[in-house]
Amino acid sequence: MRVLLALALTFTVCALAPVTPAAGAVPNPGGPYGKGFQAGRTVGVQLENSSIVITGTGLGKKADGYRVKRPCWYEPGRDAEDMLKTQESIRAYWFATGQGRSEADFQKFLEQFKEKIGVPGRWWSPAYNAADPNGMACWTALQGALWVDQGDTPPAGITMTELLDLARAALTVPEPQIQLNPDAKSYVNLPTWVWLEGQGQTTRSVTATLPGVMSATVTATLDDIQIDAGTTADRAEVKENCGTAGQPYTKGGTFGCGVRYLRASADQPRKVYTLTVTTVWPVTSDQSVVPFVFDPVQATVSRDVPVGEVQSTVKQ
Repeated sequence: MRVLLALALTFTVCALAPVTPAAGAVPNPGGPYGKGFQAGRTVGVQLENSSIVITGTGLGKKADGYRVKRPCWYEPGRDAEDMLKTQESIRAYWFATGQGRSEADFQKFLEQFKEKIGVPGRWWSPAYNAADPNGMACWTALQGALWVDQGDTPPAGITMTELLDLARAALTVPEPQIQLNPDAKSYVNLPTWVWLEGQGQTTRSVTATLPGVMSATVTATLDDIQIDAGTTADRAEVKENCGTAGQPYTKGGTFGCGVRYLRASADQPRKVYTLTVTTVWPVTSDQSVVPFVFDPVQATVSRDVPVGEVQSTVKQ
């Protein structure tokens, strides 16, 4: 039997900052509403009707496009006594919005909650990721509330794996800020040194917590810097002994991270090479909870590099 609730309980968790679930129930005649957003592959995490709290140092940057495999689920909510009190408190809302409804109708509505008093278990309610374009449609296919006996998990109930998935979807890393030397223009056979600036912490983590139930953490650790010279190997030699920070230029130092262009860029589109730097952040999960393998998070930035030829004048 589909349980229809005249009162929706709304909690919000945004990946940009931790948010504490709202206390108490607030009538919401329009039902849950989530402002989804998507720009290309970039999908964030904006949880609606959820008590999940997302925190960590890996929040607030540009999302890399990771999408949770299922954008809606059931979460454990109120016990039988608390749910009955909540539904009894909406009497005024019930009669204000229910044309032709009588006191007998209202009491009949309450029966489904009264019959659970004293039964070990909890009401589960649906939640969804409003940042996913399929989140709202997924949510509408779920029941308004679902009674679950103690110790059971309903079909589509939130699992540890899905909690990890939400943490991973919220995980972000900073876009690399690259420095080059020479900066404005390079020359044929002159090493162009590459390094990162203002990268900050090389470890970023996000924890998704269902208070009092379970918690899951994913961690990204900067491991590698990859360089694409923007041209073929016969026109550029790439050095990638970069570590996690690249190699700042030092006079007389050994060149190990960057590009040595072998031909000028005058014949290229816009007369430049497009140098691309990608930071690679392998992701691990809380292995003591659920062994789970994620692809690395990658962040990329590009710079135009004009490459000229050194001109020499010979006098006779």
